[in-house]
Amino acid sequence: MGEVDAAFIQSTEHRPKLAVVEADGIPLIDLSVLNSPDSPEPDAVAVRPLIAEIGEACKNWGFFQVINHGVPFKCRKNLEIAARNFFALSKEEKKKVSRDDENPMGYYDSEHTKNVRDWKEVLDLVVEDPTLLPVSHEPDDKELKEYINQWPEYPPELREECEHYVEEVQKLAYKLLELISLSLGLPANRLNGFFKDQASFIRLNYYPPCPIPHLALGVGRHKDGSALTILAQDDIGGLEVKRKTDGEWIQVKPTHDAYIINVGDIIQVWSNDRYESVEHRALVNFEKDRISIPLFFNPAHYTIVEPLEELTDDQNLAKYKPYNWGKFFATQKRSNFQKLDVENIQISHFRLSEKSG
Repeated sequence: MGEVDAAFIQSTEHRPKLAVVEADGIPLIDLSVLNSPDSPEPDAVAVRPLIAEIGEACKNWGFFQVINHGVPFKCRKNLEIAARNFFALSKEEKKKVSRDDENPMGYYDSEHTKNVRDWKEVLDLVVEDPTLLPVSHEPDDKELKEYINQWPEYPPELREECEHYVEEVQKLAYKLLELISLSLGLPANRLNGFFKDQASFIRLNYYPPCPIPHLALGVGRHKDGSALTILAQDDIGGLEVKRKTDGEWIQVKPTHDAYIINVGDIIQVWSNDRYESVEHRALVNFEKDRISIPLFFNPAHYTIVEPLEELTDDQNLAKYKPYNWGKFFATQKRSNFQKLDVENIQISHFRLSEKSG
């Protein structure tokens, strides 16, 4: 990926210049009250200021960072090292665990995506191994298939470090889910049941140095279809968030041992637009490579996603039709793999008109 060819130049020469506003950035939230030896219950009085802070961040930004989150730094660092060791392998070695149409979990880069503007390499792994997901996006097709992790032979420690990391970050995911539920005026455990047979996955991203970073993107502008995304980025940074108030792109400056959290499409629908999934993108660096590790926290494949009954009434009608999460995911994957000449499915396709409610 280190060489720049004519196709890359041609595909990017008409790309608009990236306009980024320097700012203090998204909210930084301290979770230490939840991680003390005598940690209170999520709905205790002592936690109420934190719940309000989470709610404001979700409403105004759709993004926030958390510190003192309880995930051991060594656990995260060990996975970053193992990931770097994997991406340093030869292309032939990495391709031994390449994803395909049958199993989208595994390794891929711009050769697989057929998009020369994608300046990154990826290893995708499911949290629950195996994970059941629909075979087809067709509504009447009930067949399921197992998504199984393809663990590389080298480095041998990658699997252990990844599984340990996922175990720790899952604890954080449920804490955040409870805080968000409480911020919406719901019981702390209102959303937990949707994740009994979760379809979550973790992604190891590697961004090599790019000779023309102003013409490339590690990840183009997009919204996450997940419920939550929990991102670890290294000290190089590169994530940018589209500010809701004015549409400007805001750099998310790296904060030591912080996690970046964003509300995904599922929470936008559950909350009936009280909280919004926000566009973001990732840039590449001219001099340095970088690693980022998002965990996409997804419910079970059979989950019907729709505005929660408690958050709708005659004055606040449901704004979305119900959709099946597994079918939604299968449709997006089909579009990604086959590069269909159609718009990828989005929650906007399920939005109800004002008249229909």
